[in-house]
Amino acid sequence: MEKVIIIGNGGAGKSTLARKLGKAINKKVYHLDALYWKPGWEMTAKDEWKAVLTEIMSEDSWIMDGNYGSTIEMRAEAADTIIFLDYSTARCLFGIVKRRIMYHGKSRPDMNEGCQEKLDWEFLKWVSEYRRKKAPVIIDLLEKFKFTGKETHHFTHPRDADKFIAEQLVKGGH
Repeated sequence: MEKVIIIGNGGAGKSTLARKLGKAINKKVYHLDALYWKPGWEMTAKDEWKAVLTEIMSEDSWIMDGNYGSTIEMRAEAADTIIFLDYSTARCLFGIVKRRIMYHGKSRPDMNEGCQEKLDWEFLKWVSEYRRKKAPVIIDLLEKFKFTGKETHHFTHPRDADKFIAEQLVKGGH
């Protein structure tokens, strides 16, 4: 497990899992939100974004957490491990509300400085519709890559991810 992508709904805990896994297997973690969003919630231009990802993917090992549908295929191609956090909508909505309260008036650790935590209708709607609109596409992606020698994980509850981290700690002797 050298090149890992972690994808899933907002509020599912992708960044938290990435940090835990990075520590467990001693890999550098890249939080895509922190790389994509410039201060003041300014988006990175598409060509610049692909260049940033291409540079990271050329490294020997990494963990990337985040969705970014326009580049998910190229990141999945480069990865040897794909982890999908497919948690209930209620759990994810709770996660984004909790995050908003925890980081009120400041940027969270997996976000660029100058991007204070916010919660707007557009994001609530995106999280609410994720399992219906986005998850089937991710499940198809997992199926596609399952037969290419890539390690794929489809976690439907946080305890699945916790068990996975515990297994990695045992393998790594931590």
